Amino acid sequence: MKDGVYYGDYLQLNKILNAQTLESDKEGKEHAHDEMLFIIIHQSYELWFKQIMYEVESVMEIFSKSHIADNSPDLYMVHHRLKRVVTILHMLVGKIDILETMTPLDFLDFRDMLRPASGFQSIQFKLLEAALGLKMENRHGKEYYISQLKPEDAQTIRDAEKTKPLIALVNEWLERMPFFDDQKYWQGLDAHTFWDRYREVYGASLADGEKNNLLVFEEQLLSDETKPEWSLSPKARRAALFIMLYRDYPLLQLPFGLLNVLLEIDEGISIWRYRHMSMVHRIIGMRTGTGGSTGKDYLSGALAKHHIFSEFAALTSFLIERRKLPQLSQELRDKLGYSS
Repeated sequence: MKDGVYYGDYLQLNKILNAQTLESDKEGKEHAHDEMLFIIIHQSYELWFKQIMYEVESVMEIFSKSHIADNSPDLYMVHHRLKRVVTILHMLVGKIDILETMTPLDFLDFRDMLRPASGFQSIQFKLLEAALGLKMENRHGKEYYISQLKPEDAQTIRDAEKTKPLIALVNEWLERMPFFDDQKYWQGLDAHTFWDRYREVYGASLADGEKNNLLVFEEQLLSDETKPEWSLSPKARRAALFIMLYRDYPLLQLPFGLLNVLLEIDEGISIWRYRHMSMVHRIIGMRTGTGGSTGKDYLSGALAKHHIFSEFAALTSFLIERRKLPQLSQELRDKLGYSS
């Protein structure tokens, strides 16, 4: 054979295919057939977590630039790579179908041999949560979150949480959105600023039982004050809502796709958490996890609480019908339509 790249060497298959060491095959223990499946599934999860982190870190690098044009290749690349993350998450949910071919009795053949190891100790998944923007104070069972890790791994998580996460970078990108600081685009709005006019139309669209929504709208979008628990500033919320409202214009279609794919990531992780929780309940019932967590109850709490991009989802509460949207100035319509 000619010199060059060889398939097995390139993929380092000797390392990968010999990286499955069964606890049940160690001396004095009885072989458990399904332990091989358990190991391979979790190894493959970690490989895909690595790929997700690779994509997310590249996106964060792009967003760290001081300027990103809304019709630039950079923004397209961000959307494309995050869409790949969504596709990977869908695939990871499907892997649970394979793991569920292992029955509860099959798992009991080797479960106690794993203690105190647990998927809860996955460093990569914790790093992914931190990179996306899940704050320690918002975690379910935060006092337990890093307690089961080796000291050096716990420090890795602490260090990761000091880095500006994706949601903070997206917030900064939204705050830099053009148009709002240039008055030439807001002519012809009946002497009202755009958001004052929008507030009137939005308030008129609310049912009697929804009047409190107007107060929330004023607090979250019209005030310049932020709250420590918010990931998005009012200025960023206004930009995101504007993108959602006028997404039919060519210049806003890609930014809208980006906001939408962030919600798809949140949804994909939530679906994975739900399927994982259901599988755990099916296989171990109400018993504690091998790592000492409360098992299904912990996973249920994390499912309910660990939404990273929920503030974008909440903005849909402030949408109105297309036919009621305030008319934009001709200058702004030209700009959004690539006419200028």
